[in-house]
Amino acid sequence: MGSHLPKQFLEIANKPILMHTLEKFYAYDSSAQFIITLPNEWRNFWQESIAFHHFSIPHLIIDGGVERYHSIKNALTICTGDVIAVHDAVRPLVSNATIERCFSALNSFDAVVPVFQLKESLRQILNDGSVSVNRADYCLVQTPQCFRSSVIKKAYEQPFHTRITDDASLVEEAGFAVHLVDGNEENLKITSPTDLFIAEMFFKSNKKSN
Repeated sequence: MGSHLPKQFLEIANKPILMHTLEKFYAYDSSAQFIITLPNEWRNFWQESIAFHHFSIPHLIIDGGVERYHSIKNALTICTGDVIAVHDAVRPLVSNATIERCFSALNSFDAVVPVFQLKESLRQILNDGSVSVNRADYCLVQTPQCFRSSVIKKAYEQPFHTRITDDASLVEEAGFAVHLVDGNEENLKITSPTDLFIAEMFFKSNKKSN
């Protein structure tokens, strides 16, 4: 990002990305337990941001770990709900409809992941070149990834390894099936200056429409 700040603290629409993200879930269910994982050295910065922006959504903070796996495992120790959603802090444009589809599907499934269909053509890189593949066989994985509490906690009893790419992959390794639901196209993960610019435009557009 070209910034010394962790991505979740960068501002869009005059507010840190993390605050926008928390607001989306609070609007969906204000009674939910909200837990964020933060490196210990950034806790004071977050508290100062809360005071500056008069941010009042109640939430718990727990130390992050070396890898995503360790951060989520730490958070699971204080989760109290029957269902648990894990969401990227830098996905502030998740829609209420996407969240609803995920949680509703947990009435029938143990693990639910929102996805979005690919638009671009795909090629697989090979040692001696590349080959075209059918994009209909693939999709983009988003968050929130939602699970029955017993399922994700069981999955995190497995030891860490570098092939873990997200919570759903770990749940699959534990022997549980993952159900897919539709995500929303604008639910991008802000990881580059271009993503930041796009998110800013979405927020400005939504503000004008409201």
